[in-house]
Amino acid sequence: MIEERTQRRLAAILAADVAGYSQMMGADEDGTLLAMRTVWTTVFNPTVAIHRGRVFKTMGDGALVEFASAVDAVECAAAIQAAMIGHNAGQTGQKIIFRIGLNLGDVVSDGDDMLGDGVNVAARLESQAPHGGILMSEAIHAQVRGKVSITFTDAGDLTLKNIAHPVRAWRWGEGASALVAAQDDLPSIAVLPFTNMSGDAEQEYFSDGISEDIITDLSKIAGLTVVARNSSFAYKGQTPDIRTVGRELGVGHVLEGSIRRAGNRVRITAQLIDATDGTHLWAERYDRDLTDIFAVQDEVTLQIVGALRCTLQPSERKLIAGSRTTSIAAHDAFLRGKQLQADLSAVTTDRSTAFQRVLDTYAEAIRLDSGYAAPHAMLALAYIFEYTNHWTTIRDPLGLAAHQVALAIQIDPDDVHGHIASSVVHIFTGDIDAVKRAAERALELAPNNAMAMGARGNAEVMLGNAAAAIPWLQRAIRLDAGFAGQGLHFLGTAYLLTGQYEAAAATYRDRIRRLPATDLSRAYLASALGHLGQVEEARRVWDELMALNPAYTIEDHLVRLTFRNPADPARIIEGLTKAGLPPRLDD
Repeated sequence: MIEERTQRRLAAILAADVAGYSQMMGADEDGTLLAMRTVWTTVFNPTVAIHRGRVFKTMGDGALVEFASAVDAVECAAAIQAAMIGHNAGQTGQKIIFRIGLNLGDVVSDGDDMLGDGVNVAARLESQAPHGGILMSEAIHAQVRGKVSITFTDAGDLTLKNIAHPVRAWRWGEGASALVAAQDDLPSIAVLPFTNMSGDAEQEYFSDGISEDIITDLSKIAGLTVVARNSSFAYKGQTPDIRTVGRELGVGHVLEGSIRRAGNRVRITAQLIDATDGTHLWAERYDRDLTDIFAVQDEVTLQIVGALRCTLQPSERKLIAGSRTTSIAAHDAFLRGKQLQADLSAVTTDRSTAFQRVLDTYAEAIRLDSGYAAPHAMLALAYIFEYTNHWTTIRDPLGLAAHQVALAIQIDPDDVHGHIASSVVHIFTGDIDAVKRAAERALELAPNNAMAMGARGNAEVMLGNAAAAIPWLQRAIRLDAGFAGQGLHFLGTAYLLTGQYEAAAATYRDRIRRLPATDLSRAYLASALGHLGQVEEARRVWDELMALNPAYTIEDHLVRLTFRNPADPARIIEGLTKAGLPPRLDD
């Protein structure tokens, strides 16, 4: 009797699973299952299909995928991780973080399933892959070297469980995205808006302002990951389960508290909570004169640093204690101005009067302390709002913004507000080199500042360094939900300009989902689809754009931008040209 010979073939295998899945299920089984169903149907499976893969096994928290092409497998893995950044940034529920392993090897078919070392090695690599990253074998890396735009870092020879020999491996997610991976390993914290217990709604600005001051101080510590105000203040007025907050914001610790202000006395309570199990790590109550408010803020910050066992550098301690006024009245006016400025977008009538109140309140803070830099910086941002929205008849708001920035930095070169404002102002003056310098200085002073990260990433895109922009933009989106809208467009552009067209398309789609009326992201999505050869889909997207803005032309848009490298706008035009866009009259 002739034995049937086993049929083997070569295949590229992608193995993916969710980091921390068991813990997530233990904390919220229903929420985790719902989040996973959403990811499979809206992100993972469509991305696999686009890259010509076949899912041959799912395990609840993971999947195994077969590809005939190593290039397809690698580009699919990158596109999944890119799409998940955007997906997670917009979620109020569970955040899903994939680890992905890739291998090229012999496989044996067993019905719809696949067996063999090709599968086993991919699965073992996945277990050691960085969170949100990729770990691939030398076998697959040798096939894609020079054929994909992603740069992998040599991970050396790895010993894998139940694999007889060490496997040479290559990593993405700690090399190309070192900033994201390294900072995600740091202690992480979100500061919820302190509850106003004063019995006076007019005091809301004070409790919010103190909360934001603590966020600003914590952001100056390089050994911490600190979620931005826009993300943590989404819980204002709520009483969420701290474990839910931790999962939704991706942090290990949460600070919450309350403030009661009565005359010249203030009572502040603060609790630092472990977001994994809800236990209190530290709690304190402060009954002080209002004149002691700055000392209380410093003490709260230092207590957090101690509880989280962070190393506080002398320069960081100096920055926390410095860069602020000694005038309680000036600080109070500054906090009122920030609240009025934050409320401007919600004003629907008489915006001119509302805007003037912002200017007057910052002017009061400056009058009370002429050496207070922060109100000048916030005035600059207020003038930028006027420049972009045209609420009043103020002449040359951009020039006024530049003047206020210069004053802020002259008064206090170590105040982060001035450099943040400078990066924003120079975006509108078109001095992209100045944007990058200001963002770099802001990040020296406050390594966790998401606005500075976004400005740095945007500057890198415009300066022709799109690959360098990607980790900055990923990090800004991770920390600041408010930045995610425009940040996804910048990130998609970085992927587009580095030739990562699948990742670009997935990111633009996510941005369109959040901002359905965007014309710009549709134009760039059409370009990415053109590069991918998806002509019909590109034209459908272009038709949507034309319905939104019939006067739109890509040429008018690109002429307003300051791309340093002429090849970058040319690449955008090239993608549209490949799709036959804009269509000719005889099309």
